[in-house]
Amino acid sequence: MTELLTSEQMRALEKRAMSSGEVSGLTLMERAGQGVVDAIFAKWPALDENKLRALVLCGPGNNGGDGFVIARLLAARGWQIELFLFGQAEKLPPDAKANHDRWENIGRVQPWDAEVIMQGPRPDLVIDAVFGIGLTRPLPAQVSAVLDSKTLKRWPRAHAIRKVAVDCPSGLNLDTGLFPSDETALPGQKTEMTETINSADLTVTFHTPKPGHYLALGPTLCGDLAIADIGLRGEAMERAIIGLAPDPERIRLSEPRHFGADGLTDLEPRYWPRSVIPKFAGFGHKYDYGHVVVFAGGVGRGGAGRMAARAALRIGAGLVTLVCPKAALMENAMHLDAVMLRGLDDPDALEEVADSRVSGFCAGPGMGVGARTRGIVEAILTREAAEKGGRRPAVVLDADAISSFQDDAEALFSLAHDRTVLTPHEGEFARLFPDLALSQRKMGSKVDAVRAAAERAGCVILLKGPDTVIAAPDGGACVHAAVYDRAVPWLATAGAGDVLAGLIAGLSGAPISPDPIVCAEAAAWLHVEAARHFGPGLIAEDLPDVLPEVLARLED
Repeated sequence: MTELLTSEQMRALEKRAMSSGEVSGLTLMERAGQGVVDAIFAKWPALDENKLRALVLCGPGNNGGDGFVIARLLAARGWQIELFLFGQAEKLPPDAKANHDRWENIGRVQPWDAEVIMQGPRPDLVIDAVFGIGLTRPLPAQVSAVLDSKTLKRWPRAHAIRKVAVDCPSGLNLDTGLFPSDETALPGQKTEMTETINSADLTVTFHTPKPGHYLALGPTLCGDLAIADIGLRGEAMERAIIGLAPDPERIRLSEPRHFGADGLTDLEPRYWPRSVIPKFAGFGHKYDYGHVVVFAGGVGRGGAGRMAARAALRIGAGLVTLVCPKAALMENAMHLDAVMLRGLDDPDALEEVADSRVSGFCAGPGMGVGARTRGIVEAILTREAAEKGGRRPAVVLDADAISSFQDDAEALFSLAHDRTVLTPHEGEFARLFPDLALSQRKMGSKVDAVRAAAERAGCVILLKGPDTVIAAPDGGACVHAAVYDRAVPWLATAGAGDVLAGLIAGLSGAPISPDPIVCAEAAAWLHVEAARHFGPGLIAEDLPDVLPEVLARLED
């Protein structure tokens, strides 16, 4: 599914489905357990060829209930099962207790004992069904001692033991992607992260991924991620298809998929991201696709601006002009052909290099932090719509354009408008929003922080990272994650963010472009696709040149 439901939202949807009579809790639990078993044998078919041994670890809630179902289904396939329960059977929720009793009719439920578990026979498969969605406190010591990934090394051939997490590796906060701090820390004192790490080879979650599967530590700890469809429909379906602005009450995962009445389906490129790229409409004059102005730094500092300009042109802007200090004109002229070039020293003379037909601006890459950069930002943010109609120019601010306002963020926010996109990394984000910085978020959600920042700034914020978060002032939010099978570590290279800024400017600068958050979302996806297409050895200047090959795959 392309929407990431929080723990609270997921529980509410399940409760609503059960209270309406659409489905029972026992049916949902049975579907969940079957989904886990199906995912296991889909990933490791060889496990189904031999009847092996599974260690099933169940917790005191409905996650433990899923574990009882999994144990029963594996036993029906001929597996030997050792099952341990953390908690008391009589205190289990009704559905979990029912499945506990069903299992007890065919197998043994052993009380949780870390020493007994770790000294037991070697399993081929470990099922972590202790704590799932909604856990916000640290794991109890007796649980973390068993689930710690180092524990498996007690058994011979530990590398061959497969560990599967139900919903998430126990202890992972699925709203934030973080592990709570060590429970021994006292209130008011500095807390330390837990010393034990619980990771899985495969995580199976239900209906939809959760934010924590894609944020922060989530992708590292979850291993591979599988989604089991448990049959929820109606209100549980996605509210806003990708290519349109996201629903402010939900978080969208930026991928070409849609969850509707028929379940999860891959979207054809003509729906997304092709629909966001104006030139795929197939008609128009160059000005119909936008004139984007990109600003560059002074002598010896023009590379970042040139890469941003080239990216804007490659993604489909009708024409792109690079504006630099006059002293740097000769240097930039030696590198540019299709990108036009103008010189500007005085920000107050912007009209001399950017007429009313300019529909988009990109400022920041390589410009330097200071009064000149700040003056240019102020000039482009106060540019009104052309007299002949249309919209205000789109404005993308990155790097030095952001840092130039670190001492007066409110001055920037007072000028930003609904066609403005800020694209900071964590350091630049902290300069504008110190109270929302990574160091201050602690166990808080990155999505919540970016939503708060977008509301405060009055514009779209794209906070970069492997778990890029994009948010609009109305609360609409997207997560674009370069993780799991889309991981691109070679994208962590100088200048990659400058190219991304150019891509956003090239898309949002078109007179017929969709909402800025939609353009930013598509640009982030295409940015990663270009890096994946190129592969190892990538440097930032490769990205614009490989983009045509990526776009060619979007043709019908």
